[in-house]
Amino acid sequence: MCGKSLHPSYTSFLCPHCRLPLSVELTFHKNIDWEAIPGDLSVWRYRSLIPVPNEAEIVSLNEGGTPLIRSRRVGDDLGIKELFIKFEGLNPTGSFKDRGMTVGVTLARYLGFKGIMVASTGNTSASAAAYAARASVKCVVVLPKGKVARGKLSQAILHGATVIEVEGSFDDALKAVINASLESRELYPLNSFNPWRLEGQKTIAYEIYDQLGRVPDAVVVPVGNAGNISAIWKGFKELKEGGVVDTLPRMYGVQAEGAAPLAKAWSAGGSTLTPVESPETIATAIRIGRPINWVKALKAVKESGGAMIAVSDNEILDAQSTLARLEGIGVEPASAAPLACLRELLKSREVSRDEVTVIIATGHALKDPETAASHESLTFSAKSPSEAVKIIRRLVS
Repeated sequence: MCGKSLHPSYTSFLCPHCRLPLSVELTFHKNIDWEAIPGDLSVWRYRSLIPVPNEAEIVSLNEGGTPLIRSRRVGDDLGIKELFIKFEGLNPTGSFKDRGMTVGVTLARYLGFKGIMVASTGNTSASAAAYAARASVKCVVVLPKGKVARGKLSQAILHGATVIEVEGSFDDALKAVINASLESRELYPLNSFNPWRLEGQKTIAYEIYDQLGRVPDAVVVPVGNAGNISAIWKGFKELKEGGVVDTLPRMYGVQAEGAAPLAKAWSAGGSTLTPVESPETIATAIRIGRPINWVKALKAVKESGGAMIAVSDNEILDAQSTLARLEGIGVEPASAAPLACLRELLKSREVSRDEVTVIIATGHALKDPETAASHESLTFSAKSPSEAVKIIRRLVS
């Protein structure tokens, strides 16, 4: 991110000059013939734009192709003419992480690594374990002890990953993975400091364009380690650089108030980051205090004319309930943060009610069943079938 260029390498992740994560840049010598791209919506439909060797055998679980759902009831409630939800929770392991993992594990096997390793707040570990199993390679995941939602931890265990629980936060787990990657070349690191993994996540932008038939005016993304918002922005920029579109969306990143170093940095001018040493939020997927891709994320927001804001846990939980009960879309708390953010953006008039807006719902509600089950519900107890019938009659009378 310091502006220096390096020869591309699948095993180079951090710039030797500034020590920040590298970025993979494509050069377009002619316009992309978008209509000629074959296949149904999926990550690998866009293989010609994903820099993976042609001879590499793809490791896939049919990721991507997630629905872009028109949100009529929530849209009407907010007074938005066109609101869409990109529901990434319908990827194979229930989150957007599968898009990057299919690319990363494909490269790991092609390069001859014995396995992969990741630090995780949950979703990355679930995805890494599943794709490693698919590829018949080892998977090691490092997690902050006691801070990973049960649904996500169970996935990593089910798929056979070796789980290391470290005292501390996600940032401590990530430090362990980075240090291990410097010492050993046997396990391929697949956190978002690996820029090749993000090449899979940029396909969210491609799919939004394919599904809408245009570029939206605004895109709202939950932000944890900050790789996804920069990847999506990269995807949209490549559409423009390749001559497919003439316009770009404004990118809005949202963090939870208890884990909002980027939102605070943005408010302060966006030049430095003050980490949150003990981040706390109900939205465990974005409970990260030292996002490694912070420079990329702030650059994406600034270049696009967007913003980075924070919302409270109560606002997140209210948005989660709203999506579920008005639209039938069950998301984990972090995925509801964009709706909470959008409410604030409408109040401040940063987003107009006449614009086409897309919110990225990154993970399924079943990722965090405890939080999903904590919402107030109408529950009755019946001692017999006949008593249940009486309750039903009262409810419909």
